[in-house]
Amino acid sequence: MKRLFDLVVATLALLMLSPLLLAIAAWIRLDSPGPVFFRQERVGRHGRIFRIHKFRTMHAGASGPLLTVGEDRRITRAGARLRRSKLDELPQLIDVIAGDMSLVGPRPEVPRYVALYPPDLRAKVLSVRPGITDAASIEYRRESELLARARDPEREYVEVVMPEKLRAAARYVDRMSLATDLRVLGATLRTLWMP
Repeated sequence: MKRLFDLVVATLALLMLSPLLLAIAAWIRLDSPGPVFFRQERVGRHGRIFRIHKFRTMHAGASGPLLTVGEDRRITRAGARLRRSKLDELPQLIDVIAGDMSLVGPRPEVPRYVALYPPDLRAKVLSVRPGITDAASIEYRRESELLARARDPEREYVEVVMPEKLRAAARYVDRMSLATDLRVLGATLRTLWMP
């Protein structure tokens, strides 16, 4: 049922949002040279690696830490707006249709941080498809600003933020249902409209 719901909603959303997606793609190309999409390896269900789709928000070829902290110089002008509005996440609808992701589920992490998951939580969190949104995404929607205030942003992420996100993800797996997904989607939309 969850997979059918994901397929129907993601397909309809892509069709309805296609003019917006094309406009964003054009904006990105006009704002800075480089590809429209950013692809990165993430860990999916049962530990399978996939390449996530996002709109590119950084200068092409930019290198540096995995975490984005505060006013990161790598971020383009268009990218800053896309990140604030979370519109850079919309291409993940493609990943939902492909079966790599769900609309709602634990956010997919990069392999480096998944390697730090406690074994019991790792097994539970990776037992479901990762999602575009979840309760932790709403709670930590200003994560970059939070990390910017830390003396050591990566340590803050690994020791404080990531464990909280993992606990929220484990609670989601325990209570997973279509009703839960609808509540999370509703809360996500409210957050986007009223940040």
